Amino acid sequence: MAETRQPRDAVGRALALVGLGMHGGLVVPGVEGTRALLQRGKCYVVMIARDLSPRARMKVELLARAKQVPIVVGPGAGLIGERLGRPPVMAVGVRDRKLAAGILAAIASGDRT
Repeated sequence: MAETRQPRDAVGRALALVGLGMHGGLVVPGVEGTRALLQRGKCYVVMIARDLSPRARMKVELLARAKQVPIVVGPGAGLIGERLGRPPVMAVGVRDRKLAAGILAAIASGDRT
């Protein structure tokens, strides 16, 4: 069953920023789109769904780590997709430095609480 509530923690704040970025064209949804962004060196943070399949996880995480791009584990793919106005989304690449910094700051603020 897909998640329907919006998380209100640090990950929820980061997801809200990803949603805004989607509307502004600053993020690329999907495993293949995220990988392409990483390969071009234009990805500054990756959000992956906590229920990402092992194969998709390998494809995205290995490349992100090789490119030294931070990885944020978000909620399930259903909730990420819902927030982006799409079907379930397993990975999102952020192509804007300021948005990426905001997402990482939101996650860091949760680490301190």
